[in-house]
Amino acid sequence: MGVAGNEDACVLSFPGGKALVQTVDFFTPIVDDAYAFGQIAAANALSDVYAMGGEPLCAMNIVCFPIKKMPRAILTDILRGGRDKVLEAGAVPAGGHSVEDDETKYGLAVSGVVDPDRVATNKGLLPGDRLILTKPLGTGVLSTALKAKWQGFERFEELLIAWASRLNATGGRVIRELGLRAATDVTGFGLGGHLLEMAHASNVSIALASADVPVIDEALDLAAMGLLPAGSHANRKFCASAVHVEPGVDGLRADLCFDAQTSGGLVLAVPEEKVPDALRMLAEAGEPAHVVGRVHAQGELPARLTLLR
Repeated sequence: MGVAGNEDACVLSFPGGKALVQTVDFFTPIVDDAYAFGQIAAANALSDVYAMGGEPLCAMNIVCFPIKKMPRAILTDILRGGRDKVLEAGAVPAGGHSVEDDETKYGLAVSGVVDPDRVATNKGLLPGDRLILTKPLGTGVLSTALKAKWQGFERFEELLIAWASRLNATGGRVIRELGLRAATDVTGFGLGGHLLEMAHASNVSIALASADVPVIDEALDLAAMGLLPAGSHANRKFCASAVHVEPGVDGLRADLCFDAQTSGGLVLAVPEEKVPDALRMLAEAGEPAHVVGRVHAQGELPARLTLLR
């Protein structure tokens, strides 16, 4: 319908035989660049649709902004970043709502479509599934270093923007085309926290090969200096009763498995025979793909989540 008539709502045609998948997410800035913040916040919100095997259809802005205290150009850049990321996803920017607030916040309410018989969920894990991760860990550490203006923070911001603004669209396509039953996106609970959610929902155990988990090199260096965000410490403490760490596991890598991510990658649960196809599809699209774990029957491992060397 467009914006020329200043209508109160958006009307979209809906594909037959599809189900509606909806999500909403917004947060405060994690980078200094307003345009990049808009992109990251949008990519983060869109990931929840991709993680269920859905395709984004439209997205509406959620904005809080201190319009009397900050230049309007900053708000314009945030919204432009979000719009461009929504368009990159092939979805429709469909307006939204704004309020004046003392603290800037931005995100999206996203509506998408999904085949109702082929939805990937937390409870779809089966013993024997392999787990593929599509982005490296460490954005929480980078964000902490950026906020502290740690030496080299300009480089940390570049890395944070590059990874956190990257869409998980290819992972969503892999879910659809291979008919995967289980997946999740890695966000505030960290990789370990989200894997535990899946393990509990599916009543299985997970072995995570910590040495195979991809980590941003700079984040590993910063973690060695103690720059782990409070959220990451809280994640590990909260999950401790359900986690077993094998002797010899690198302590920093174990910590980063619970690093609180912003707009992290997808974890795809892939049956053994489909792993080559999943890796090929991701590689052909230029996306990272790391096999990081295996699903076991409950009781086969010391805990719901076991970190292996």
